[in-house]
Amino acid sequence: MVNDKLIVNKKRFNSRLIVGTGKYKSMAECAKAIKLSGAEIVTVAVRRVNISDKKKPLLMDYVDPKKITYLPNTAGCFTSEEALRTLRLAREIGGWKLVKLEVLGDKKNLFPDMIETLKSTEVLTKEGFRVMVYCNDDPLMAKRLENVGACAIMPLAAPIGSGLGIQNTTNIKIIRSQTKLPLIIDAGLGQASDAAIAMELGCDGVLINTAVAEAKNPILMAEAMKDAVIAGRKSFIAGRIKKKVTANPSSPFEGLIE
Repeated sequence: MVNDKLIVNKKRFNSRLIVGTGKYKSMAECAKAIKLSGAEIVTVAVRRVNISDKKKPLLMDYVDPKKITYLPNTAGCFTSEEALRTLRLAREIGGWKLVKLEVLGDKKNLFPDMIETLKSTEVLTKEGFRVMVYCNDDPLMAKRLENVGACAIMPLAAPIGSGLGIQNTTNIKIIRSQTKLPLIIDAGLGQASDAAIAMELGCDGVLINTAVAEAKNPILMAEAMKDAVIAGRKSFIAGRIKKKVTANPSSPFEGLIE
């Protein structure tokens, strides 16, 4: 497992867990959760998290961007124009080119608007951004995103913040089978076992925010998610046994004492 790295935009990461920076009680709690999760990439909502106003607490004061890769995202954007403007601003502020794109379709379910998302991915790629894309679990749309230049596919497991876990394992398997891009489950995971299942399906990583930030004990949940991602990845690489409808005894019947 030493050489088993997550590779995104040609950069290698030891951890396959990506952690969001929103919803924590404080930036101090956020920083501690990130540290204990082992995450090396954190998402940053450009429109919500303070990364530029020095008169207010800065995320950089708690999470060192020299040690942790910041992944600016477009949380809260409902049009392509909003998303493009937000990520162009992020590039001006911090020089970030590796970004996470999400263009939402409605305020109730927060499902991605895939028409706007596809259009934005193509524009951003042409502008030199490396785009990790939040999307639905549609294999056809995932392939289209890859074709227009996405550098990672990030299908939802379930609605953002729902904690329902992966609702459509079949589609995730199909997407896995058709792409060599990093496949990272984004949104809807609720507990450590959900993260392990995602990894056992062959995903390259998971992105988790609410499940950690709103847990009764966020710090302990951060550790649990770390362990689950590692266990799930090891299980996937080890290879599960085939499922059968009949029993297969652990010990042979031959040679039994009668």
